[in-house]
Amino acid sequence: MSINTIAIQSPGDMGHAVGRALGENGFNVITCLAGRSERSRELASQGNMREVPSYEALVEEADVVLSILVPAQATAVAAQIADALRATGAHTPFADCNAVSPQTTAKMASIVNGAGGRFIDGSIIGGPPGRGAPPRFYVSGPDAGLMSELDGKGIAVRPLGDAIGRASGIKMCYAAMTKGTSALHIALLTAAEALGLTEELYAELESSQPEVFARMEAALPRLPANAHRWVGEMEEIAATFSHLGVTPGFHQGAAEIFRLLGETPFASETPETVDRSRTLAQTISVVAKHLPAPVSKAGSGG
Repeated sequence: MSINTIAIQSPGDMGHAVGRALGENGFNVITCLAGRSERSRELASQGNMREVPSYEALVEEADVVLSILVPAQATAVAAQIADALRATGAHTPFADCNAVSPQTTAKMASIVNGAGGRFIDGSIIGGPPGRGAPPRFYVSGPDAGLMSELDGKGIAVRPLGDAIGRASGIKMCYAAMTKGTSALHIALLTAAEALGLTEELYAELESSQPEVFARMEAALPRLPANAHRWVGEMEEIAATFSHLGVTPGFHQGAAEIFRLLGETPFASETPETVDRSRTLAQTISVVAKHLPAPVSKAGSGG
């Protein structure tokens, strides 16, 4: 089939940039904003997306639906699309491009395919289009081949075969490293702050790990704006690992770190409103103030 109209749910930081890139490459891009925030509406406008009034209209008009949103909402959106497919009798392909486990992906595939749709397992690695190298869309499943029409159109499509779960699996492994490492950095820097060793640790890192420390300074102050999204992603990684017999503890801990970031005042920022003048030291100082009370040492009581 030929793809002319692409629906994107929803126009968040990644979704609106993908929509804009696909629109600039000749596709008609639509979205449904029912129940979405004012920020989503603004981003949809920035992405030059045309709004349709309902999910029913969405699946009837679109040649493929790309689900690009926070992991916690992925299954609910798949179910809403399935309801629309049943209501209209459409058989629209639905590509879940979210950071979810292969087990969650399999459940969504059953929901969508059971409603007459054609489920595609997808995942995204890399930043939004227009901010460096195009993001890689890994895809797998019996109908994943149709996504090849989008390759080179602002995104790079990477097929991984016919099995559902392969595309979501590679995202779990990759994000386990990238976001998991960021959580580890936040944890150790916060511990140093609580110990009164921030200046000493920073000096050591600048001396012995200058490239790592430079990345910390550049990236970590921006993390609280994404913390609410990444809690669910770490939980999906933990579930993936546990299913495979690999310890989930690393990423359960990472989820706790992102919850901690979500309790800071910086969590009210969005990727568009992050205070880019805030330093690493300023960020960690505030994070440390939100730590729970330390556990008393055994035998320390009077």
